Amino acid sequence: MDADPAPADDVTEIIAAIGPRLRALRLGRGLTLDALATATNISVSTLSRLESGLRRPTLDLLIPLARAHRVALDHLIEAPVTGDPRLHLRPRQRDTGSVLVPLTQYPGRVQVFKQVLAPREPKLVSHHGYEWLYVLAGELRLLVGEREYTLRPGEAAEFDTAEPHWFGPAGPEAVEILHLFGPRGDHAVLRTGAAPA
Repeated sequence: MDADPAPADDVTEIIAAIGPRLRALRLGRGLTLDALATATNISVSTLSRLESGLRRPTLDLLIPLARAHRVALDHLIEAPVTGDPRLHLRPRQRDTGSVLVPLTQYPGRVQVFKQVLAPREPKLVSHHGYEWLYVLAGELRLLVGEREYTLRPGEAAEFDTAEPHWFGPAGPEAVEILHLFGPRGDHAVLRTGAAPA
């Protein structure tokens, strides 16, 4: 049996939330309106009007945007849960401009995230556990102890998180990764020492 249609007020709220969500996604990926216009073949003025809520979002606009941001259309619309077995992922915007998308919901077990990391200053952290990183797009700078690595799409790294470490974009553009860590991996302790050059 099909789910009941959402009330008109709910639909209005869902549509009103799409613009700010599009803007947060774009900023989280470190993209300008010009860069996104080039990637989607949608004019800068149309993208700006979409983000500000002055242009009604339509499928012919949302589909290329979902492809450019590498997210499912549901992430842009955030439609109500329908009871199907697919995950309804909720991106989390960070103060740093990065976006975190939890892919698993199992506390105390291995956690999996898709992350879009915006440029930021290196700050070494350490915690109990083990981490595994896989680069989807862009270049990742990884600091582990006094060692430094650059990872490109298709490359992966794994390390013991008891050793001070940091990872982020290797340049001015955002980097997109899959990030796995074991139990207690979310309890990071900031190190006060400077990051290696």
